[in-house]
Amino acid sequence: MMLDRRFNGPPDSGNGGITCGLLAGTTDLPVAEVTLRLPPPLEVEMQVVDGELRHGSDVVATVTEGDITLQPPAPVSYQQAREAPSALGPHIHPFPTCFVCGVDRADGLRLLPGRVSDDLVATVWTPTESGEVMVWAALDCPGGWSADIPGRPMVLGRMACVIDAVPAVGQECLVQGWLVGGEGRKVFTGSALYDADGTVLAVAQATWITLQR
Repeated sequence: MMLDRRFNGPPDSGNGGITCGLLAGTTDLPVAEVTLRLPPPLEVEMQVVDGELRHGSDVVATVTEGDITLQPPAPVSYQQAREAPSALGPHIHPFPTCFVCGVDRADGLRLLPGRVSDDLVATVWTPTESGEVMVWAALDCPGGWSADIPGRPMVLGRMACVIDAVPAVGQECLVQGWLVGGEGRKVFTGSALYDADGTVLAVAQATWITLQR
């Protein structure tokens, strides 16, 4: 397994959602939960052995069977999502070249959600690439944006995801992320993907780790 450089999150490591989706794809678990233990390296060969993603002697990530306990909130309208004020607020984007939410990436997903309530953000996504890995990616950053990533930069630590359907290329969808809680440096979030009829296509729950300054 190798992470192409375009799939970065922070500048020199892999995007968490992409990494989790790729590792989950090596299993047949109905609900995969991936724990990121090290920053995923880019453009190096890694091996998947017994549920572990390894780079040499380092364990980069592990995958086990998970359980989604969150209930997605009702979807807001596409108009609300488009018109919601940016969750970036007055802050500078901490990872402007992130494949999923980077403002400096014309070739990324460009998912920069708007805040529709205190703990809920939303954005519209029209896939240009289809597949479960892209669904994992789309559900990654919006969860973090619900928890004020710009004010206190965080990286993904753990993510579980269940996918009922994968949207087709060109199919307009809604992504919502919401804050669940926190404990110390850990922040807990949920995210969901909806089709135009409001049907839930996929749900994820995640643990984020606040970076020490």
